[in-house]
Amino acid sequence: MTINHKTQLGYFPKGEKPSDFNDNMIDYANLKLASRGAPTFSTGESSQLMEIGKALLDSINAKNDLLADYLCPADQSIQDFITSYLEGIAEPDEVFIPTNAVVADQHGLNRVFSFPPDKDTFNSDIVESFRVKQGVCHNPKSDRRTTKGVFHVAEGGLPVPADKKEVPKIAFANLLRAALKPPKELMQLPFTSTSEEQAEIHVSMMIRPLVVPAIPGYTKEKTMEIRYFVPGNLVSNLDFVESIFGNAGDPFLPKNDARLDVDHWSGHTGYVLLAPHIINCSKKELGLPHKKDATPRQLKDGMYWEKEDEKYNDGGAFKVTARDSRGIVVTVIADNYFGYCKKEAKTQITYAANLFGLAEEEHAGGALAFPSFDLGESFKLSMYYKDVSHTFAEVVEQYGDLMDVQEMGYGIDKQYPDIYYIPEDSHIQLRAQTITWTKDGEEKVLKLAPNVTYVLPSGYKVTMQMPETATRWRLVGTTAEGTFCHKPCTVSGGGKSEISKSISDAMISGPVVVKDFKRDLDQVEEIINKDYSARYTDPKVPGKTSRPLLSTERSFGSVVKLLTPNPEYIAEYNEWINAIPRTVRDLVLTVKRFYKPAWGDNWRERFHVDSINGFPGHELKYRNNKLVSSYIRVGFTEEGNWRIFALRKDFMASFKLQLEDDISVSATIDAKDAKKLHLHPELDKKAYKFIKNCEYRLFQRPDDAIHRGYDKKTEWDFSQENNFFSNYGPITREQTQELVDDTIGFGHFTEPLKEELLDFANAEDGPDYVVSTSHPRIFEGELTKNPRYLQNRPDLEDPRKYYLGDLGARLFRRQPLGED
Repeated sequence: MTINHKTQLGYFPKGEKPSDFNDNMIDYANLKLASRGAPTFSTGESSQLMEIGKALLDSINAKNDLLADYLCPADQSIQDFITSYLEGIAEPDEVFIPTNAVVADQHGLNRVFSFPPDKDTFNSDIVESFRVKQGVCHNPKSDRRTTKGVFHVAEGGLPVPADKKEVPKIAFANLLRAALKPPKELMQLPFTSTSEEQAEIHVSMMIRPLVVPAIPGYTKEKTMEIRYFVPGNLVSNLDFVESIFGNAGDPFLPKNDARLDVDHWSGHTGYVLLAPHIINCSKKELGLPHKKDATPRQLKDGMYWEKEDEKYNDGGAFKVTARDSRGIVVTVIADNYFGYCKKEAKTQITYAANLFGLAEEEHAGGALAFPSFDLGESFKLSMYYKDVSHTFAEVVEQYGDLMDVQEMGYGIDKQYPDIYYIPEDSHIQLRAQTITWTKDGEEKVLKLAPNVTYVLPSGYKVTMQMPETATRWRLVGTTAEGTFCHKPCTVSGGGKSEISKSISDAMISGPVVVKDFKRDLDQVEEIINKDYSARYTDPKVPGKTSRPLLSTERSFGSVVKLLTPNPEYIAEYNEWINAIPRTVRDLVLTVKRFYKPAWGDNWRERFHVDSINGFPGHELKYRNNKLVSSYIRVGFTEEGNWRIFALRKDFMASFKLQLEDDISVSATIDAKDAKKLHLHPELDKKAYKFIKNCEYRLFQRPDDAIHRGYDKKTEWDFSQENNFFSNYGPITREQTQELVDDTIGFGHFTEPLKEELLDFANAEDGPDYVVSTSHPRIFEGELTKNPRYLQNRPDLEDPRKYYLGDLGARLFRRQPLGED
């Protein structure tokens, strides 16, 4: 199913959001409320739209009165299930679904409902909300989700796991009844909070999260339907949920009825009702037995009372669920922390996948990683791969529709003009900034440019880059095929998000240092000219005739291995390696990295240090350019300083495509059913699993972003529009100006966030608040350890990157377009 990123997800690439979007949404919000007979937001002036539509609204309200008991198909299924589940406990005509809820039928309406149009804040006893320059910030009463004693399951359905609390049906029925009667304050909609008359109403929404991924020729993707209902005060929770899963539209319209979508509906329906007020219910009033009458399971789970005023679950947050094998699940959540809403969608997806069969919900993270390499200053594919069998002529024949073929014999991608297709014999030279190849016996020359990706017929990709941790340009090569790094079945804090992030944010740079330039180079020359043939303990190991260290037949990695202690080496050789000063070893690797056969034995003259006050300096230079070494920051010492480790001289972070972050679904098929799927030719298994991410925005916890300038991706995200923040402390213009005036501290931020904060500080209108990565909210006297924001899924923001990843693999495997 194709999702509309603007109407269902609210994703507008920067600059594409209509200037009158918010005004139109305010008018639409008023129309939605008026259509349910609820008070609207009023500035005291009459709205032309409301005046024009008065007759139509009167007609709609009259019809709504006549259809007051009508439920949409999804809600009717839920109601029928509850009636059946509670047979003998509830009356046959007792309704367990809010019938006058206003339906948030497109993305953006819940966000508008979350604030009064004339004010940038909204406060209640369970949520504190701010409209900020970059979007919205909502801080719920609890700053994090707790799992202890939270999961309660009604008896009478599927078996209740031993680690969950089993709830008597009578108690579940009474909890559901109480959930449908929120106090007046909880029902008040923030949108009308500054108006004379308050709208007190439930808000509902439908989502269609993925349950089974599409497998071409085997199954179409399957989604379930989940109906969310919240009392008006908690409408920001719906904004949160739809930002992750998308808004599936008005459930009362036939086009949105899952029962009519036989190809894509999994057959499962969910119902989620937020009701934080039910934590005040007492065990006795819910119908739980006295301790003396409780069963062993009830005693174990605390489903009894001794004192009449004992609160259910000790007055703490919980969720209670009823479900059986019919495919409908009902959950009441007694809290408003955003994580509960997301995790409940995850739980219901799990339920649907388990009932559907051969499918699974996976608490997983994952990325497709393409190894990248520093190619130095000159590159030709035949220097690295002996078999260069893919040709440009084949690419044109098979993929010609993707490109405009140029007369010189290369192609320019039609969709992304900064992607060039170049011939197999291309020779790329950084210093000359040229790409040369032969066509019809004549040498062709193309200018090498930064910000262009050059794709060889085999799918291998080359770019001209200056990494952030470097001071010189270099050629970077990236493999055609990647490795899918999938981390399934992972608990919270298990590194799901980290596996998908680039390591480049943790990298820093520093000069290549020598102690005594001449003496160090003498040692380097000794190491380069050493005979390494007798290093192995086993005389049968190849190495009797040692390849020269600077030989083109010995790779950089081979030199690293050569100078690293190894149990296969004799003790004397390992001792010799350990005695090499670190600076000298680094210098050997630097020489190897830059060395070209044309230098012969005259490699020393390419390197030098400056003369300072008549004495040799310590920073190594190559061709008058200061050399830079890369390091990685990994955690802190006990004193609070960074722990830093040196990286290989040719290290380049992998090119990563994030495919998962938290909630994924998978399907497993027999190998015989996968034969027509054009899988990798080296795969030979009895069954295959196909997996897909369920989320469009990712609930990130950027812990390290509190250190200014460290998390570049998060700071870039915080400089964009339409963000959803939680557990941050928004700051005013005056506070932002103080932040800016702290020149040294402010300078640590990356440029995008600095510009955003400066723009806010200098603005004369717009929201009164901004969010900074370095300002989590204060919770119970301390900085919260759970700052969160919703990050747009990377393939939405950078589709070119994913296009390149797919393109390289197709070229490598000669896989035709249109085949998955």
